[in-house]
Amino acid sequence: MTRPVIGVTAYVEPAGWAVWRDVPAVLVPQAYTRAVTAAGGRAVVLPPDDVDAHVVELLDGLLVAGGADVGPERYGQPPDPRTESRPDRDAGELTLLTAALAADLPVLGVCRGMQLLAVAAGGALHQHLPDVVGHDRHRPAPGRYGSHGVRFAPGSLAAAVMGEVDRVNSYHHQAVADPGRLTVTGWADDGVIEAVEDSGRRFVLGVQWHPENEPDPRPVTALVRAARSDALSPHPFPPAREPPARPVTPK
Repeated sequence: MTRPVIGVTAYVEPAGWAVWRDVPAVLVPQAYTRAVTAAGGRAVVLPPDDVDAHVVELLDGLLVAGGADVGPERYGQPPDPRTESRPDRDAGELTLLTAALAADLPVLGVCRGMQLLAVAAGGALHQHLPDVVGHDRHRPAPGRYGSHGVRFAPGSLAAAVMGEVDRVNSYHHQAVADPGRLTVTGWADDGVIEAVEDSGRRFVLGVQWHPENEPDPRPVTALVRAARSDALSPHPFPPAREPPARPVTPK
C-alpha cells in the first residue's frame, strides 16, 4: 500500500554539524518525522516558502509543527517584549495552511501549529501565558517539558483521538485566547485551551501539547489515518459538539 505523504513544516535556524557552525539550516525535530513514519506515513519536510502553495497538491496531509511564536501583527496586537516571532515561518505556513484548508486536506497543528490554526481562523493569542494563569507550569524551564491534566469535549474529534488520555506534556508560553471560527474541544486543568478543531472539515485538529514526544502519539497517528486514500470520508471520526464555555480569566 502506498504510504500517504505528510508535509511537515520546518524552521530556518542557525545550526552546527561536522566542521560547520552557525549555518542557516532548514530543520525540524526528528520526533515529528519519526512519528509520521511509525504511523505509516511518508514525511516530507517543507521549508518556509510563501511564493505559492502548489506543493499541497502533492500532499495527503499537513502537519504544522511547533516552534517560535506567531507574529502578533497577524492577529492585530502590538508585540510583547517576550514574543519571539519568525515572519518567514508565518508567511510560508499560512500560505500552505490556507491552501490545505481550501482543499479539505487533513491538517494537524502542534503547539505553535495549533495557535497558527486559530489565527488563520480569525482568532488571537495570549502572548505570555504566565500573565494570564499566574504560573509557569506550561513551560517550567528552558528545554524542560511540564505535565498537566487535560479534558476533552465528549463526542469531539479530540476525544475520539485521545480516548481515556487525561494528562499531556507541555512546553509553551503562549496560548489560544480566541479560537476564531474553530471549536474549542480540549482544556488543561487550569482552563487553558488545549485542543481546537473544525467539525465542518474532514480532519482539522490543533493540539497545544507535543504528541510527537509522547510514547503514544495519537494525534499524529490520526492524521495519517485520515490522510490514507482508502480511508477518506466526510468524517472519519465523530463530529464535534459545542463544549460548555470555560474561559480563562486573567489573574
